Amino acid sequence: MKVLVTGASGLLGRAVADALHAAGHDVRTFQRRPSGLAHAQDVLGSVTVPAEVDRAVAGVDAVVHLAAKVSLAGDPAQFHEVNVRGTGNVLAALARHGVERLVHVSSPSVAHTGASIVGDGALPADPARARGDYARTKAEAEVLALAADRPGLRVVAVRPHLVWGPGDTQLVARLAERARAGRLPLLDAGTVLVDTTYVDNAASAMVAALGRLDAPDGAVRGQAYVVTNGEPRPIAEMLGGICTAMGAPAPSRHVPAALARAAGSLVEAVWRVRPGTDEPPMTRFLAEQLSTAHWFDQRRTRADLQWAPAVTLDEGLRRLRAASGTPAG
Repeated sequence: MKVLVTGASGLLGRAVADALHAAGHDVRTFQRRPSGLAHAQDVLGSVTVPAEVDRAVAGVDAVVHLAAKVSLAGDPAQFHEVNVRGTGNVLAALARHGVERLVHVSSPSVAHTGASIVGDGALPADPARARGDYARTKAEAEVLALAADRPGLRVVAVRPHLVWGPGDTQLVARLAERARAGRLPLLDAGTVLVDTTYVDNAASAMVAALGRLDAPDGAVRGQAYVVTNGEPRPIAEMLGGICTAMGAPAPSRHVPAALARAAGSLVEAVWRVRPGTDEPPMTRFLAEQLSTAHWFDQRRTRADLQWAPAVTLDEGLRRLRAASGTPAG
């Protein structure tokens, strides 16, 4: 198939484009700057501009929609413009050009309301209770996308959880930077279990979801699936593993979670009045993520997508260490 990947300049978008190419698909990418992928046809533009989306969608058989505004803080209007209206623009273009397949890339945060997640599946997206502008607008976008499933357009939503890997300038790079600066605390004892997803596994799940859209049983149509490695670990162990692989010290300072949440709420209030040039040091959402368990039952995901992760967490950490040039210790 000819497959369009939106947002292919990021870690996961590039990995998805690579995985689609390896599976034999003809790949086109759509983002604001060149993807740098030799095997892909770049179309430059923004999902916020309908004419540019229309130009990117014309002539493709399927779309994997990753483009989104991802941040802990920012202008609520910008989150809505990119995540909600941008998804609406993609859906409108699919209808105009008769494109029959959409893999909508979402986030487990669309159903997270602040409490621990212990073995849940993909609960319904909940825009009203999602925590923060990113999660709220991603929830609205997922609701829009899944509601568009109909004869002539097959839609599935995939929610990869905490994607990381070599070359990650968001999660991995920021964790290492904060650890080196002594600004990466463990909340409470650091023993809550968290799931994460190595980037190659997240990408292969997208390819599997795309393939399953054509299955006669229609099992995945209109459904959402959380994707993880299925290896929940204590958060102190996971953070320490990533930091060590990057040559940064593992976090060891402990802070009460209640204090971090209160500080996060205060930082958010200040950020709305005087936003910084980078991500805020703490938000309430981040404090909740660092202090509550969030791991997911993967049985339905693996059965319906007919997929399983190929790279273990330990192998992923080994690859991260090798890519960063950190000596084995």
